[in-house]
Amino acid sequence: MEIWNSWWVLQIMQLLGLFSFWISFAKFRTLFSRAFGYGHKVVKGDCNAWIFVSFNGLVTVSSFIFFLLVLSWAYLYAIPSSQSLIRSHEIPNNSSDSFVQSHEIPNNSSDSFVQSHEIPNNSSDTLVQSYGVILKPNVSMDTCNVFEGSWVRDDSYPLYDASHCPFAERGFNCLANGRKDRGYTKWRWKPKNCEIPRFDVRGILERLRGKRVVFVGDSLSRTQWESMICLLMTGVEDKKSVYEIKGNKITKQIRFLGVRFSTFDVRIDFYRSVFLVRPGSVPRHAPQRVKTALRLDKIDDISHEWIDSDVLIFNSGHWWTRTKLFDMGWYFQVGNSLKFGMPINSGFNTALLTWASWVENTINTNRTRIFFRTFESSHWSGQNHNSCKVTQRPWKRTNGKDRNPISNMINKVVKNMSAPVTVLHVTPMTAYRSDGHVGTWSDKPSVPDCSHWCLAGVPDMWNEILLSYLLPKEGAY
Repeated sequence: MEIWNSWWVLQIMQLLGLFSFWISFAKFRTLFSRAFGYGHKVVKGDCNAWIFVSFNGLVTVSSFIFFLLVLSWAYLYAIPSSQSLIRSHEIPNNSSDSFVQSHEIPNNSSDSFVQSHEIPNNSSDTLVQSYGVILKPNVSMDTCNVFEGSWVRDDSYPLYDASHCPFAERGFNCLANGRKDRGYTKWRWKPKNCEIPRFDVRGILERLRGKRVVFVGDSLSRTQWESMICLLMTGVEDKKSVYEIKGNKITKQIRFLGVRFSTFDVRIDFYRSVFLVRPGSVPRHAPQRVKTALRLDKIDDISHEWIDSDVLIFNSGHWWTRTKLFDMGWYFQVGNSLKFGMPINSGFNTALLTWASWVENTINTNRTRIFFRTFESSHWSGQNHNSCKVTQRPWKRTNGKDRNPISNMINKVVKNMSAPVTVLHVTPMTAYRSDGHVGTWSDKPSVPDCSHWCLAGVPDMWNEILLSYLLPKEGAY
């Protein structure tokens, strides 16, 4: 209000000054013509003229002096104070003192916008997220939504040749199985508001020295496990120093695989547990159609082997379908009761709660870093979702595949956990990659596959993101 009060006073004084200016100069001609008569002889009628001239002169001089005073006051007081008040409402040019104000933060972060009252001079060196947080490049993954971004072409990829990696399944090596185009291997995920540190295999191996990394889940988890081993092997000179600890070959049904990097004393293990909870025997008096009871309230019986780990990565979801459960005679059981009417989504959510309780009561989170990867988008098409058409380039849009009820349940359960668990929310980023699937370039070309991924390919980026979370807080190797 102070600035407005000064402004009004200034306007009033200016009006008074203009009025006095008019008085002093509007009668100036009359005053001038009569001023020379002051020394003449007074005749009849001249007395009135002399009085008029004297009074007019007094008014003129007084008005002119008042006008000068108004101008002086305005210059010394009113104008400087109003300018200082205006300056006090401006944002300083110093970018360190600038701030970003969001007029509205929509639920969809991709549609959010941020408006700054003043753009900092070094705006090219900063990255602004939708909630007004100013980030520097290569910030910690803990302060950046690394899963919001886009795929960019990068000719430095792929990071390895699957044909030279003995732990990459032949069924996932699309190039070896006849795929001609290599474009699907040339894409790198770029987050919107930060950067994923470039893959430094020697730095990672040193950071993992003496550690045990464990993957638990279905065949998609096994694919990520294979990808991790192939990535790390690029930093090992003696390839024979990397071996499966029991001499096992990679198969789809084996429950445990463990690879040791002897030079760095690193273990990368995989446990096959497609539901995470325990398959059990059929209860007595159960209907004949029940072949297996899936105990939703019991964690998998091999879970005790997961405990002694430094990094623990879970996934589940692709087996939670009618064809893999009910059609195969698998039904849900809670306590001593079979739950015939329980929907599959409810069964999955119950299993997640069992897993969450096991983590909270069993895992020492001071030692073990826990991750849960969300559902990886598949790209089946056709009326019955049984057609697989692999493209040569990523989709430009997600076409609705960036959302999935399985992923939603994972995010919700983890959010309510007391133990620290990091969600690897890969659903949106995989939604674009209709070009990255195995398709017919597998060990069984007669069976198209739009669920699994070629190696090298999309799973490598999951591991780059995973490893980024294990970096120091400054986000550098």
